[in-house]
Amino acid sequence: MNILQAFKMAWRSIIGKKGRSALTILSIFIGIAAVMTIVSVMEGMKAQMMKQYSAMGANRVSVSIYSWMYDADGNDVSKDYFPDLYEYCQGLKEYVIGVTPNGQANATVIYGTKNSSTMETEYDKQWNLISGPPTLYYGSDQYSACNNLTVAKGRDLAYLDIQNYNQVCVIGAEMAKQFFGTVDPVGKTIKVNGNNFTVVGVYAARGKEGDNSVTQMDNMAVFPYTASRVLGGARFTEYIVKARDSESVNTAIAYIGGFLKGLVPQGSGDYEVRAADYWQQFQNESMNMIGMVLGGIAAISLLVGGIGIMNIMLVTVTERTREIGIRRAIGAQRSSIVTQFLIEAGMLCGMGGIVGILFGTIGSVVLGRIIYQQTIYPVPWVTIAAFALSVALGVLFGSYPAIKASKLQPVEALRAE
Repeated sequence: MNILQAFKMAWRSIIGKKGRSALTILSIFIGIAAVMTIVSVMEGMKAQMMKQYSAMGANRVSVSIYSWMYDADGNDVSKDYFPDLYEYCQGLKEYVIGVTPNGQANATVIYGTKNSSTMETEYDKQWNLISGPPTLYYGSDQYSACNNLTVAKGRDLAYLDIQNYNQVCVIGAEMAKQFFGTVDPVGKTIKVNGNNFTVVGVYAARGKEGDNSVTQMDNMAVFPYTASRVLGGARFTEYIVKARDSESVNTAIAYIGGFLKGLVPQGSGDYEVRAADYWQQFQNESMNMIGMVLGGIAAISLLVGGIGIMNIMLVTVTERTREIGIRRAIGAQRSSIVTQFLIEAGMLCGMGGIVGILFGTIGSVVLGRIIYQQTIYPVPWVTIAAFALSVALGVLFGSYPAIKASKLQPVEALRAE
């Protein structure tokens, strides 16, 4: 018997038992659809996170400096290390293009009838911020370089703004929209905790209209870090250094780490320097772990489906015992019997896999629209792997019934009713 004949016989057997075949296919397609949907949703979540990280820019180095120095009366006299770090990074122009504090101000912004303290915070279904008060940051004149920002109107913060304690700020596109509407914000004065600050520039939007995961990153304002003396005495411990390229990141980390080792006195402080994508890698690992757990749960349904395939094939062997006996009596080899039953099991599971891929694709699209407001299709490798897995399950769990069928003795098989 050739392979083509085996496929024809397997097809006739499947069609001859439509109800049984449908239930068998059902047990496989549920698991395949679940696995595909889970993988697609997790990939969508990773894509959302990557979009946010890419909006902030690559090649960033995170620097943390902790100091706990006190005078004889127990008063905190911790040193501000940023001026030293700033000057040092100016000498690393071959590897570094910017450095800035990474601090936030807790202040109320007022312009006309707009008041940040009365703005309601709203989130979408993915807990992405839709609207709310702006986030206020302290930065150096290199804040935009460190955070992948470009100025669309006006100018950026300047070095003299820092040195002269100028009460100016640059706002994001979303904040400009919320506070000023269609009016050009450049040159306008806003009140921040009762202090007048002049808007000198507006950053270009980093996100597309309707993309909440990135758009609300533009609902912000950046003030010279020296403005902390009037907006609230922020104590800066976190800094961002922008490396020139990916090859310069490790070199910058090494140089800055060596510099801080000599700057921060032992016993009165500590520091840490690492690539800013550390948290991105950590989140990716967490997402992968969650995906593995959910995938394991879905795999249990595939295991149950595989056991169902084995059970159905054992029933099929029992029902076709006389047929097997006749074929063995007229000279059929054991290998041809094994091949026939494996092909039948593989076809059943393959059909279940195709149905599972169809429903998994629908599930991915529906959940993508509900969770991320975008269309998510399973990546090609997931589709191919899902089909291959379904066929492999059929072959694996069909092996025992097929081998059992091939071991039947012709005389005993012919006696079966």
